[in-house]
Amino acid sequence: MATVMQKIKDIEDEMARTQKNKATAHHLGLLKAKLAKLRRELLTPSSKGGGGAGEGFDVTKSGDSRVGLVGFPSVGKSTLLNKLTGTFSEVASYEFTTLTCIPGVITYRGAKIQLLDLPGIIEGAKDGKGRGRQVISTARTCNCILIVLDAIKPITHKRLIEKELEGFGIRLNKEPPNLTFRKKDKGGINLTSTATNTHLDLETVKAICSEYRIHNADITLRYDATADDLIDVIEGSRVYIPCIYVVNKIDQITLEELEILDKLPHYCPISAHLEWNLDGLLDKIWEYLNLTRIYTKPKGMNPDYEDPVILSSKRRTVEDFCNRIHKDMLKQFKYALVWGSSAKHKPQRVGKEHELEDEDVVQIIKKV
Repeated sequence: MATVMQKIKDIEDEMARTQKNKATAHHLGLLKAKLAKLRRELLTPSSKGGGGAGEGFDVTKSGDSRVGLVGFPSVGKSTLLNKLTGTFSEVASYEFTTLTCIPGVITYRGAKIQLLDLPGIIEGAKDGKGRGRQVISTARTCNCILIVLDAIKPITHKRLIEKELEGFGIRLNKEPPNLTFRKKDKGGINLTSTATNTHLDLETVKAICSEYRIHNADITLRYDATADDLIDVIEGSRVYIPCIYVVNKIDQITLEELEILDKLPHYCPISAHLEWNLDGLLDKIWEYLNLTRIYTKPKGMNPDYEDPVILSSKRRTVEDFCNRIHKDMLKQFKYALVWGSSAKHKPQRVGKEHELEDEDVVQIIKKV
């Protein structure tokens, strides 16, 4: 482990020394590719040494969505979890009170949302310090991440945590790179682009590919991509997660400072201890999770508005709805009747490819 750590440090030092210009772009691209490979090695250590995933971190996924609380020690993550869910996570004024992962569940707008209180991250977590590796690999499984910051020192903490998460292949509030990478058997490296490129040229692309021992591939860029974007696509193990920066302890700062924080994107100021703006935080979590609620309507009865079926915004067809209820339902499926914003008329008779909208009412008609 020490040798990998040393190699990472050497490459980071060399990148810091290297000036950024067109002449060095090729060299920097190569270093970034090497760094990504070493980080992956650090993340997936060989199975020879026992170790295991770490006690208390194998939390079973429950509910419709999972939200992780990530932050430095003693920024108020446990207090926030206790106030939102009523779960008891030990709270004290000293650092590193929470040592394992503590789950809690809230029911909000009919959806069961699992909140995970992860132990405090320390600087260097991505390199295996503290319990960092387990904390961040659990964060990778979340549908949304809340980075809890202390209002007194929010920006310094924010940058450090982002760096740790980025090092683990978690991309916050980003979309996957809009570029196509396809390996082939022969023909060398082909680079085509539909936009002007200021960061990548053929030489840099070839250097990055050769680091991964890829000598034949077609690469199509649809926007001004960077070397990091290309490495993300080649690595393929990146997760793109929405993130909210929760600034806690706002009772300790002035109104002027609060107004500045309020203008920043993806921010939500709260005070967990005094329960200020917790409703606003829940609204923001709901918005970022982007869930779709579908109500069921049994034949000849009123819709059941108490217990909606929760679908993700990316998978919300009638087929997904049927699979969510029972895997055998599709075998008996004839058609569905839909009321709501996705229906052109009330009710509309639809097939299983029909895309549903939030708060639609669905009645499934089975084959006789």
